[in-house]
Amino acid sequence: MRKRLRRIALRALAYSSTPFLPRARRPSRTSRILLIRPDHIGDLLFTTPALRLLRTECPQAHITCLVGPWGWELMERNANVDQVLVCPFPGFTRQPKPSFLQPYALLGRYARLLQGQGYDLALVLRFDHWWGALLAYWAGIPQRIGYALPELHPFLTQPVPYTPGRHEVEQNLTLTRAAWQRKEPSTEEAGALEFNPSAEDSKFATRYLVERGIEPETPLIVIHPGAGAPVKLWRAEGFAQVGDRLAERYKARLLITGSSQEEGLAQEIASHMRSEPLITVGQTTLGEMAALMAHADLVIGVDSGPMHLAVAQGVPTIHLYGPVDHRTFGPWGDLRRHRVVISGLDCIPCNRLDYTPQELEEHPCVRLITEEQVLAEAYRLLEMLNNL
Repeated sequence: MRKRLRRIALRALAYSSTPFLPRARRPSRTSRILLIRPDHIGDLLFTTPALRLLRTECPQAHITCLVGPWGWELMERNANVDQVLVCPFPGFTRQPKPSFLQPYALLGRYARLLQGQGYDLALVLRFDHWWGALLAYWAGIPQRIGYALPELHPFLTQPVPYTPGRHEVEQNLTLTRAAWQRKEPSTEEAGALEFNPSAEDSKFATRYLVERGIEPETPLIVIHPGAGAPVKLWRAEGFAQVGDRLAERYKARLLITGSSQEEGLAQEIASHMRSEPLITVGQTTLGEMAALMAHADLVIGVDSGPMHLAVAQGVPTIHLYGPVDHRTFGPWGDLRRHRVVISGLDCIPCNRLDYTPQELEEHPCVRLITEEQVLAEAYRLLEMLNNL
C-alpha cells in the first residue's frame, strides 16, 4: 500500500509540473550531459565502460557525474569525465535519515543548483532511483533517460526497459546507447572496468612492499574481508584458515586491506592466523589500495566495491557472494580469472541487505561457505593461471 501511494503521489507531482518544463529534444554530440549515480564504489565502477563508450560517441560533449562523496575520488580520476559534482544522496549515506522532510529539502536545493547549468541530457543510471529522476525533472533538464519502472516513468522523456538478471554493466550500456538509438552493445564492446592508480599511488605500493621484504617475485595474496552490509560478511576464522593454507602452499605473503571501520575485523582475522599478515586497513587511499592490489597474485574477499577495484586492476579474484545476485552485480570480466563462491541455500539470492543485528543469525548465506570451497577455487584458479 505504501509503495502504491508513493507511485500515485509521484505521478501527480509529475503531471502538475509538466507545463513548466522545457520540451525534450534529442541531444547532440556536443551536449552537456549529466549522469546521476548515487551508489558506492562497485556500482560506480560498473558505469566506467558506459562512460568510455559515451566519450567515444560524443567526443566533444561535456560530461558531468553526480555522485555521493564516497565516489568522488573514483570519478575524479576517470579521463572520460569532465566534472564531478557531489551529493549526499538520501538512502545511500549509510546513516540514519535526519527527518522525513530532509530528502525533499535536499532535492529542492540540488535542483536549484543544477538549473541554469545548461544540461541537455540526464541519465539516471540506477534502475530504481526515482529521487534522481525527480531531481533531473525539477532541474528542467530537457532530455531525461532512465529505466521504465513505475516510480521513475512519470519523470522521464525516454523510459528504457530494465531487464532483470542482466549484469549492471550491460544495463548501463543499454541506457547510454538509448540516447542515440544505437544498437544493443555486445559484451566484447563493453571492455573492462576502469580505475587507474596515479604514479604516486604506484610508487607508494612498490615502496610499501619492498620495505617489508616483498620483492616482485614474492607471491602476494590480498584478503579484503569487509563490506558495507553485515549480512555479506564471512567468518574471520575462515579467512584465517584460507590465508594460512595458501601462504604455506605457495610460499606467499598475506596482506589484509580495508577501511578504518574494518580494523577490528582485520585484527580478528590476524589473531586466528599462524602466519603474520601485513595489515593496511585504514592506512591507504582508494588509489593506494588499488595499486597494492595490482601487485597481487590473487585477491580474495566478500561482495564489496574494493573487490571490483581489484578486478579493474586485472588481477585474479575470488568473490564470496550471498544475498546479492552475482549474475547482476558480480565480477565483470573473464570469468576464468574472476570466480564466485556461494553456499547452497535455496534462498540465494534474496537481494536484501537491511537485516537487523537480531536477524543476522537467521541469514547465514555467506557464513555457510566453507573453507574447502574457497580453497578449491583458489587452487584451480592459480593452477590454471600457471598453465597459461
